[in-house]
Amino acid sequence: MVLFTLRKVAVLIGTMLGLAALTFIITNVAPGDPARLVAGPDATNDMVETIRREYGLDRPLVEQFVIYMGDLLTGDLGRSIVSTRSVMEELARYVPATLELVLVAMTLGILIGVPFGMLSAVYKDRFIDQVTRILSISGVALPAFWFGILLQLFFAVRLELLPVSGRLPLTALAPEPITHLLLVDTLLRGDFETFREALSHIILPAIVLSFPCLASILRVNRAEMIEVLQSDYIVAARAHGIDSRRIVMLYALKNALLPTIAMIGLRFGWMLGSTVLVETVFDWPGIGLYAVSSALASDFKPVVGVTLVIGFLFMITNMLVDLAYAWIDPRLRSAR
Repeated sequence: MVLFTLRKVAVLIGTMLGLAALTFIITNVAPGDPARLVAGPDATNDMVETIRREYGLDRPLVEQFVIYMGDLLTGDLGRSIVSTRSVMEELARYVPATLELVLVAMTLGILIGVPFGMLSAVYKDRFIDQVTRILSISGVALPAFWFGILLQLFFAVRLELLPVSGRLPLTALAPEPITHLLLVDTLLRGDFETFREALSHIILPAIVLSFPCLASILRVNRAEMIEVLQSDYIVAARAHGIDSRRIVMLYALKNALLPTIAMIGLRFGWMLGSTVLVETVFDWPGIGLYAVSSALASDFKPVVGVTLVIGFLFMITNMLVDLAYAWIDPRLRSAR
């Protein structure tokens, strides 16, 4: 298991270096001059050149790449051209909001997807199976931005049950951060009124973000459960008169969860990247909205920072899923 973990860590480091090199190449071949954008339309060429020298944009690409990789090793992602603040400091403000949204959405996807997938397999071709099939297809087919706007119009505008956007009302003050996750911090501080406000604000974006994840988990769990329920040992257990609920919950579900765990890991990484649309629609102050505003301003340093953070979290998640797989099934340790 130790050797397996070391191999996975080595692959993670190599993949991160490749991602860093790829993001550097893409940002430097993209059209537009960031220095002229910061200087403004009325700036002279001398002013533009001064800004270009200040940010090191006048150096050869190879030298820029060496400096860029060296800064990454020290945790320096550079400064935003627009705000002139450290990208790492700005990411420290935006990443917790995105992580909180993704964790809530993933929790919804697991709590709904796994039981519904199990029920759909147990009652195959019956009414509940038809309903879950429609749910799984809708989760993959519905565009996130359209679904988000639809929920806003119905629950926020028409019924006035939930807020339209944001993380907290403008009049509410966030508690002193402990974990920087608003729902957790409000509970730890005993601020239940702010917790209620934060929970009401996160419901709609979490539902939109979790819907594709829910559909994928449901479909995978249903397919695996159907296959497991047809296995010889399940047939033998039924022949021995073992209670059906015990067979489903103890024997079948446990073996069907392995592929579902892999899907959960993949979907977690996908959700980090797909927050861009959801956060834009709901004005959620996370890295997705931060990346969009930076891209529109041709501010490439924050875009690179967001890409690296999402890529790193995605790779870490996949590595943890592989380790969990290998821990559950020892055969995989020697197979990889």
